[in-house]
Amino acid sequence: MDNRVVITGLGVCAPNGTTVNEFSDAIKNGISGIRHQPDLEALNFSCQIAGTPLLSDERIGQYFTPLELRNLNSTGIIYGVIAGLDAWQDAGLTIENNNEPDWDSGTIFGTGTSGIDKFRWAINKIDALEIKKLGSSVVIQTMASGVSAFISGKLGLGNQVSTNSSACATGAESILMAYERIKTGQATIMLAGSTSDSGPYIWGGFDAMKVCTFKHNHDPEKGSRPMSATASGFVPGSGAGALVLESLESALARKAKIYAEVCGGHVNSGGQRGLGTMTAPNPTAVQRCIQVALKNAGIEAHEIDVINGHLTATSKDALEIENWKVALALPDDSFPYINSLKGMIGHCIAASGSIECVASILELSEGFIFPNINCEDLNPEITNLIDTKCIPQTLIHQPINILVKASFGFGDINACVIFKKYPHE
Repeated sequence: MDNRVVITGLGVCAPNGTTVNEFSDAIKNGISGIRHQPDLEALNFSCQIAGTPLLSDERIGQYFTPLELRNLNSTGIIYGVIAGLDAWQDAGLTIENNNEPDWDSGTIFGTGTSGIDKFRWAINKIDALEIKKLGSSVVIQTMASGVSAFISGKLGLGNQVSTNSSACATGAESILMAYERIKTGQATIMLAGSTSDSGPYIWGGFDAMKVCTFKHNHDPEKGSRPMSATASGFVPGSGAGALVLESLESALARKAKIYAEVCGGHVNSGGQRGLGTMTAPNPTAVQRCIQVALKNAGIEAHEIDVINGHLTATSKDALEIENWKVALALPDDSFPYINSLKGMIGHCIAASGSIECVASILELSEGFIFPNINCEDLNPEITNLIDTKCIPQTLIHQPINILVKASFGFGDINACVIFKKYPHE
C-alpha cells in the first residue's frame, strides 16, 4: 500500500489569529500577536512578553459542554480542541452521533505539558489535605494525552488516537506520523496537530535558562527578532495548529477541497553527540534530517521554493541557515526563500511546528510568501551565507510548488516535512 496523502482541512488557535481567515490575514500583513503579560511582570520574569491566543468565553463555549467547562483550566486542551474541531469542519467532515466509532479516522495530536495550571491547583489541594475536593477532571486535564482524548470523544474517532511529544519538533512530527498511517493504508483520515499551554508555569523554566529576551518588555511587538542582528532570545508563545490529512482517493471521492499534498519527510536525533547537547543541535543530524526528508519525498534541492525554518531568534539562527546551506548544496544564487513565523507569534514550544505548518499550507494553496518581521537589521553572519533577497521582509505574491518545513527541538531532535502544491486541473 502506498497511498498519496493530501491536506483537506486547517484549524489554528494562534497568538495573532484564532480562525484560519484571521490568521491568514495576520501573517500576510506581518501582524504580531505578542503582548505584554502583567502576570509575568508581577512574578519578576526577565521576559514579560508572550504570544497567547485571545479567546472569549462565548467562543470557548461553542466547543465544550457546560459540564466540560466546569473547572476546565487546561489552556492547551482548549486551544487543541478548538483548532482540531475547526480543521475537521473545514475539511467538510461531519460529526456523527451514532454508537459506532469511525474506524477509518484517528488523530495524532501532540503536546509538551498538559494542564499545568490544573496540576498546580491539584497539588495545592492535596497538600492542604483536601483530596476529596479534587473532583473528576484532574486526570483528563493533566495527562499528556488529554487533548487527543477530548478530540477523539468529540469526533468519535476509532482509528489510532495518540499524543506525541518531541519538544519543539512535536507538531511537524505529528504530521509525519499521521502521514505514515494513511500512506500505509492503516487509516483514511487523520487529524494531526499539536498544542501548548500558556502561562508562567510553562515559560518559567525557559526564563530561568536565560534563552528568552528581556530587552523589549515595553515594546512587545518588536521582541521576537529571528535572523536579526539584535535578536536577544526567543519570546514564549502558546496555541495550537491542526491539519486534516486524508488519502487522495478519499478526498477525490468526496470532492473535498485539497490544500496541498504531503510528499514525505524525516525525523531523527543527533544523539547529543558531537556538537549536539540537550539544548544545542548536532549540525550533522540536522543536515542529514533535511537530506533524508528530500530523498524520502522524491524531491531535489533545486525544486524547493520556500523554507519555513525553525529560526527562534537566538544565537543559533545563523547555524540553522548554515545547516540548510550545507544540506541543500545549492549555488549561492539559487537558495530558496526562507522565513520564520516566530517574529509574529513567538516560539509556541510544542505547538510551534503545527501552527507554522498551517501557515506553510496557506502559502502553498494561496500563492504567497509571508514577510519576516523585525529583521530589518539582518544578522551579518546570515547575510554572509545567503543573499538578503532570500529573506523577504514584505509580502510576496507568487505561485509556490514545493515548501519545506523543519522544526528542531530540545533533546537534539529534528523533524522535516515536505509539502507540495496540489495541481487543480
